[in-house]
Amino acid sequence: MPAVPSAVLTTAGLVGGYSVARATGNRPLGGAVLAAFGAAAFESWRRGQGLGTAVALTGVYVAAFGLSHPLAKKIGAWPSVLGVTAATAAVAAAVTDRDRV
Repeated sequence: MPAVPSAVLTTAGLVGGYSVARATGNRPLGGAVLAAFGAAAFESWRRGQGLGTAVALTGVYVAAFGLSHPLAKKIGAWPSVLGVTAATAAVAAAVTDRDRV
């Protein structure tokens, strides 16, 4: 079975985490979704590109999550989540998934 592109994992984590938190009203549950997909993406990056790349891209993922909060105050929650998700997926694809897209 082919590996899931890491851009898909980051998208599932950011959009899925927000969706779960919003739908359930349970922010820790949304955080668990975010963390689980982030861990899967980290492992994908570590196996494919090494620890340094995995740490750097995980930093991008965490920064996107953090940036979405103040950005949401300016442009709204969904536009913020979708914007940081698109940027994170683009970085992941450009760095690691070039041969899959």
